Amino acid sequence: MDLRKRISYQWQMFILMVAAVWLLIFGMAYWQYDNERQYRKQLIDNQLNVISDRIIYAYMRNTEIRPFIEFIGNYFVNNDKSNSIFDKLRVSVYENGRLIQSVGDVVHLSAKETARGSGYTNTPNLEENSDEILKDGAFYYQATTNHVRGNELTIYTVLPVDDDVNNATLPNKSIWIIVFCVALAMTVGAYYLSRYFGRNIKILRLFAERAATDPNFIPNMDYPHDELGEISRQIIHMYNERSKTLLKLKREHKVALHAMEEKARLKRQLTNNINHELKTPIGVIKGYLDTIIENPDMEASSREHFQLKAREHINRLVNLITDVSAITRLEEGAGMISTEEMDYHDVVYNIASDVEESGAAGNLEFSYDVPLDCMVVGNYNLLSGMLINLVKNASSYSKGTECGVKLLREDEKFYYFSFYDNGIGVGEEHIPHLFERFYRVDSGRSRKAGGTGLGLPIVQSTILAHGGSIEIHNREGGGLEFIYSLPKTRPE
Repeated sequence: MDLRKRISYQWQMFILMVAAVWLLIFGMAYWQYDNERQYRKQLIDNQLNVISDRIIYAYMRNTEIRPFIEFIGNYFVNNDKSNSIFDKLRVSVYENGRLIQSVGDVVHLSAKETARGSGYTNTPNLEENSDEILKDGAFYYQATTNHVRGNELTIYTVLPVDDDVNNATLPNKSIWIIVFCVALAMTVGAYYLSRYFGRNIKILRLFAERAATDPNFIPNMDYPHDELGEISRQIIHMYNERSKTLLKLKREHKVALHAMEEKARLKRQLTNNINHELKTPIGVIKGYLDTIIENPDMEASSREHFQLKAREHINRLVNLITDVSAITRLEEGAGMISTEEMDYHDVVYNIASDVEESGAAGNLEFSYDVPLDCMVVGNYNLLSGMLINLVKNASSYSKGTECGVKLLREDEKFYYFSFYDNGIGVGEEHIPHLFERFYRVDSGRSRKAGGTGLGLPIVQSTILAHGGSIEIHNREGGGLEFIYSLPKTRPE
């Protein structure tokens, strides 16, 4: 693990902030210090320029410069009460290289130093008997050369760089103490600031690491009540919402996948059952036809018997194909069936007439109790076929004497109806399977009754396609009861 990883984010932030603060403060302080030093040096240069300019002015006016030189000596040099940095001033005036006036020890600089104009020198060439030479031999000078009245006038002004000159040219060093204290205070502030931000960053980093590695991670960090904490809480909220959405999508995907698998399973089961159901009538038909063809001298009565049996199984085969087509259409196109508003009393009334005329109820007496203006939304043909299937199912298997349909109750959205018979019912173990395709309580008896095994599944699919529900149970007095619901008229 490298150094960057070993150092926490808080300390990384602290080090960077302190480095930036100290660099900024000391950089600005040094810039100000240098400006102040240059300013003070310029003040000394200006004062020396004034002295040189006054000497040149007097010389240009052909005025005796001695009085001014004596004034300088009296005012700056020989004034014991003066605390000025100029009390050690040395002034030497040369005309065409010849000394004509001086204050203090005579100064003579080299041609290179004279050409430079000003600066520091260690060799001002003071008189040998001078007792003012400093131990370090450092002097600050200014050299001015002018051509006046055809003569070359050179003026040297020299100050020994002692403590007084240093104090005058350098700013007060106590400023660095102030700068250090300010930097120290800002360092302490940077520490607490980095600690404040570092805590939030640390929590966010831990959150990011846990969120990236643990799919079941549920964040519950405690953030401060400020803007940064609010941002962090918003990030956590978005993460939680995203996790919920992903979990919801996974569940929906799982449900959809299960539904697709179940649908595929039912299709395979339906295909297998259809194949099985088709084999019996086709085999029987083939057997009868083969017998008739192979026996051309067969008696007419026997031939007619075989032909009737073949036609019976052909009808059964046609009914099977019709029912398979109906249930497939209902399940795959349930959302596309055309519906309209109708009075369910009229539907049941017409079914009662058809049953009576066709004898579809067999030995059962069909009755109904549905009030007028019982308006539902549905497909007339599908609802009629559903009731016919229920009547035929009761006629074939109930062994009762009556069957019928009646209105049980209603709510805001649905009417609830009951179709019943007073027959023998079925065993409770068969109830959960009655809506399964090709399920038979008694396989042999059911085949003799001529059923396809798809009547009740078609009934269920019809009700579900209309948005209703259906359930089945044995009646207390005997027989079966189907309770189903149909949607009411659409609200305006």
